[in-house]
Amino acid sequence: MKQLIELYKQWSGAEPDSCERLPGAGSNREYYRMNGNRGTVIGCVGTSRDENHAFIYLCRHFASRRLPVPELLAVSDDELRYLQTDLGNMSLFDAIKGGREAGGRYNVAEKQLLIRTIRELPRIQIEGAHGLDFAQCYPQAAFDMDSVMFDLNYFKYCFLKAIDIDFHELKLEADFRLMAKDLTSESCDAFLYRDFQARNVMLIDNSPYFIDFQGGRRGPYYYDVASFLWQASARYSHKLRRELVYEYYQALSQYIEVPSHRHFVNRLSLFVLFRTLQVLGAYGFRGYFERKQHFIDSIPPAIQNLRELLQLDCFHYPYLLDVLRRLCEKFPPLSSAVSLNAPLSSAVSLNAPLGSAALHSKEHSTLNPLVVRIFSFSYKKGIPEDESGNGGGYVFDCRSTHNPGRYEQYKQLTGLDEPVIRFLEDNGEILTFLDSVYKLADFHVQRYLERGFTSLMFCFGCTGGQHRSVYSAQHLAEHLHAKFGVEVRICHREQLITQVLQATKG
Repeated sequence: MKQLIELYKQWSGAEPDSCERLPGAGSNREYYRMNGNRGTVIGCVGTSRDENHAFIYLCRHFASRRLPVPELLAVSDDELRYLQTDLGNMSLFDAIKGGREAGGRYNVAEKQLLIRTIRELPRIQIEGAHGLDFAQCYPQAAFDMDSVMFDLNYFKYCFLKAIDIDFHELKLEADFRLMAKDLTSESCDAFLYRDFQARNVMLIDNSPYFIDFQGGRRGPYYYDVASFLWQASARYSHKLRRELVYEYYQALSQYIEVPSHRHFVNRLSLFVLFRTLQVLGAYGFRGYFERKQHFIDSIPPAIQNLRELLQLDCFHYPYLLDVLRRLCEKFPPLSSAVSLNAPLSSAVSLNAPLGSAALHSKEHSTLNPLVVRIFSFSYKKGIPEDESGNGGGYVFDCRSTHNPGRYEQYKQLTGLDEPVIRFLEDNGEILTFLDSVYKLADFHVQRYLERGFTSLMFCFGCTGGQHRSVYSAQHLAEHLHAKFGVEVRICHREQLITQVLQATKG
């Protein structure tokens, strides 16, 4: 502390009038707000010279690229202490607190902050990588097999073993290596921020500034998207997460030639799984071993993320998946969590907005649960058959609404993709159509719950089973799941997409 004050004195010509230690988070670094004759600055005392050196180098490099990072004001000769500009007290994490505490229901202002932040991410990843000497990074220069295996074994030893999950070491190691090979199969010269989360984004006049990037290295940009959008405690809604992925994808295209949408989302889904395991390892170490309550509290929502990911059925690591399913069984589902999982043509594993608890009795929910099946289809291929033996339900014809399929830019997309969603909602016809559907469906589901019926079916047809019917089926599914908490099974027949929205606990 004395040495930090001495550094401040060398920089400003006088000792600070006040020196307030700031609350710490996951790092062992100490931060102080120092006020004196040249205003307020932030002083940092680190425990690792190499880690501090990485931050100092990256901060100076990013500043030279005119990226939104703090300015370094003074650095000690041993690089264990430095002063930087004070970016204030408002982090993105604090600014969106209301939406987080409302269970993921973010207001317009909070959504705009998230969009602004995610659109800035490619700038630091791509612009920041220009001219960067990755050899200066800490603890290594690049995202590679070794770093992946380190994180996976961190998860194994600090989480799996800590909660006493039985597993075969060699079988698990084999799947770890296969996963590591897949994660590193594409070369990428981007700057991987690594710890890109809302706590590490400061806001000045609602503009994002980035901090705590000292663990960055060369690597794939997917990792940071997964880190930010699947942060366990944020509980971003299905639509918001999907929109933020789309915003990122569009912003990235301004810097590089982006991969196809399908390739992008398939890769992202893999990184979401990897990031989830990595953070569970960190939570296990910080929580179970270091006894830090914040990290223990973060474990249940992270498990919920993992539980939802496992329903995607798009990963090819059979033994690892078996271990992860047994892991999830150790933790009860979050009582307030409503999960929605979809292939990432819709945005990987996605969370639905929170809804009310199921309105039916506990007896019905445990003995005779209602299952709602919702289909999208093409009339050219016929109406889906009812396999329950109950004789049908409802079939809605979406062909009266404006068809995105008439336009070239939408022909390769579906009703799950953001550009099509915006087209349909901006036109408004589909919203009027669904408003009538919701009224009918709500009444019917309510009566079925009251009477203890177990099966109900809704079908939406359009010309190709690609745009309007997919949009309508998906939105009715989200609506009924959020409102009633029932199990909803979705089949976008012509798109070969299925998903299950699990019933919430009564």
